[in-house]
Amino acid sequence: MLLVLVGCIIYPIFGEGKDLAEEKKFSNEQTGIPWKRRILEGLFIVFSILISFFLEDIRQENEEIEKKNELVADLAIVVEEDQMQISALEKTLRESLRCIDILQDDIDNNHQILSDQKALETILCIEIGHSFFPKDGVYAQLVSTGALELIENTALKNGLLELFTHQKERNFATSKEIDNFNIQLRNSMFKNFRIRFDYDSKDGVFYGAKILKGSQFNLKYYKSDAFYGLIGQASLYANMYLRQLSDIKTNYTKVALLALEEN
Repeated sequence: MLLVLVGCIIYPIFGEGKDLAEEKKFSNEQTGIPWKRRILEGLFIVFSILISFFLEDIRQENEEIEKKNELVADLAIVVEEDQMQISALEKTLRESLRCIDILQDDIDNNHQILSDQKALETILCIEIGHSFFPKDGVYAQLVSTGALELIENTALKNGLLELFTHQKERNFATSKEIDNFNIQLRNSMFKNFRIRFDYDSKDGVFYGAKILKGSQFNLKYYKSDAFYGLIGQASLYANMYLRQLSDIKTNYTKVALLALEEN
């Protein structure tokens, strides 16, 4: 009986302490596994996020390259259209030069080659006020979307910059100067020659064709130094613009070939 009583007293003291120690040990063993698992899970999550960012970057880069290739393909079409516009303008300028030569020959020969009406028709043939307007919309898209920087061919990139910056600005400056002169030339013609004509808007390469209907010839002005100087200046501008258009056309040809290589 005494031993049972002592056991009842000792067990709660030592037995409970042993149980607490074993419980703590068990708890530590149980909680150690989740922490390792959490670290591994955390690393996996971080790795998954990094992989997703990497894949997203690849996807975005592929989309940008695809967009660049589409714009370069569109550029090839625009280049062809601009070359056609230049060719039509060159044809108009060369025809104007031919008419100027005819007029100068007639004036040099004291108006013995052409009739009055034929001389006026030849005057109306002079068209130097037409300008080249490049279609730069695709190039603007290349710049705005950053696709220009994705072009791998340095020669193509430099060619585009030359076409749509330097040569474009030169073309604008030259065209403006020629337009101002063309106003002076036309005012002089219509002021000194009484000309009436019909206008066929559907004919001609650019703005239609003029057909002489009635006129009054001013021989004194026709043979004057003022008129001869004006058509001489028109010839100079036409030749100057033809040279500039030739340079632009050459660059367009290079860009067209390089654009095909890029894709």
